Amino acid sequence: MAGRERNIPATLKPMQSFYEATVARSPGHSSAYAPLTGRRSVNVCIIGGGLAGLSTALGLAERGVADVAVLEAEQVGFGASGRNGGFVFGGYSLDCADLLKTLGPARARELYALTTDAVDLMRKRIQRYRIDCDVTDAGVILANWFDEPARLDTQRRLMRDSFGVEWEPVAAAALASQLKTSRYHGGLFERNAFHFHPLKYVLGVAGAAANAGVQIHEKSPVVRLQPEGSGFVVHTPHGALEAHHVVMAGGGYAHNVYARVERAVLPIATYVMATEPLGARLKDAMDTRAAVYDTRFAFDYYRPLPDTRILWGGRISVRDRAPDIIARLLRRDLLKVYPQLHDVRIEYAWGGLMSYARHKMPQIGRSTDGVWYAVGFGGHGMAPTTVSGELLAAAISGERPVPDAFAAFGLTPTYGALGLAAAQLTYTAMQTRDALAARRTSTRSTP
Repeated sequence: MAGRERNIPATLKPMQSFYEATVARSPGHSSAYAPLTGRRSVNVCIIGGGLAGLSTALGLAERGVADVAVLEAEQVGFGASGRNGGFVFGGYSLDCADLLKTLGPARARELYALTTDAVDLMRKRIQRYRIDCDVTDAGVILANWFDEPARLDTQRRLMRDSFGVEWEPVAAAALASQLKTSRYHGGLFERNAFHFHPLKYVLGVAGAAANAGVQIHEKSPVVRLQPEGSGFVVHTPHGALEAHHVVMAGGGYAHNVYARVERAVLPIATYVMATEPLGARLKDAMDTRAAVYDTRFAFDYYRPLPDTRILWGGRISVRDRAPDIIARLLRRDLLKVYPQLHDVRIEYAWGGLMSYARHKMPQIGRSTDGVWYAVGFGGHGMAPTTVSGELLAAAISGERPVPDAFAAFGLTPTYGALGLAAAQLTYTAMQTRDALAARRTSTRSTP
């Protein structure tokens, strides 16, 4: 343990992510976008300056909707949108098999296709708005933690037959030549996927929206949401907006603004770290530009960064932890897969809150009192948040309604502290299940 501690420097900055350390916000100012002051009227007020809110704003602007404002309590991308692993691929937190079971073939395929369309839209926006966000368009590998080929075969058939997507099999030997570890037993390669610097992308979307006329206000927490006439008044400490439409997109960071949405999500923490630049040593672990995650419920996810670091994430919890604790936990996970990196230093470690729904699907729609919402992306959010932005922009602009299939995943209460305790117990139980399954398959494959 002492040797490991030496590779976690005391200079880890309190909860500063690698992403935040490598973006340039407005020079000489604490905020790139001025706080809201005074009172005025807008057509649409979006609460939350993460990717869900900003994608809605940009989607509205692209459809010619004027008088749109975004209110962010901290800074653009402060929450999960600027802290995540940076994976962009199809699907939701709910397993595709469960999506199929819940909705049936046609509607499940419809909702899944929205996410692959969103992957394509994100690529187009990166090009159209010239967003420099360290894109690595090299796909994602699902690596099999268990010596059970049926896990991959079942997943591949499901994706091909029910969702029209071909995930390419990767034999164990071929995977070992890319990922220098004996931990995995083959994999599946999802070609239509990429990874990137999520905070740079979010800031780029904000810039594109602002250039199109969207008013963005940072350091403007909403303190009261008040119905008035046919619309609402949204109050901040130093101003107010009279809005015809209001969108709740605060994720796991929204508090005491709109209880109906906040009661329907659990704020769940997850953890990420970044190593020091590895230079040529990167290929001792990863001789691929693809991102990686594995087949456990409690999976690791990681990817090579352009400057030869490895960004590594995993674990979920109901509580935030200090950077040094996060670094120690994730470093243990890293070394289970890549013991050859035992002397590598960890330079950044951070956590963040995701918004989880009990049913593990995004909650996208409109409440009976007229408030629109886009929350509950639960750790699989970059494409689904873009989906939510497009769906809400289309609905608010009158282009088309939100698909009926999302009504099956409404604002289900999570029961606060009891829900958090249940989530932690579920995660712990699944970790135990994964460990037992790995031990069982390892014993079976031992001569």
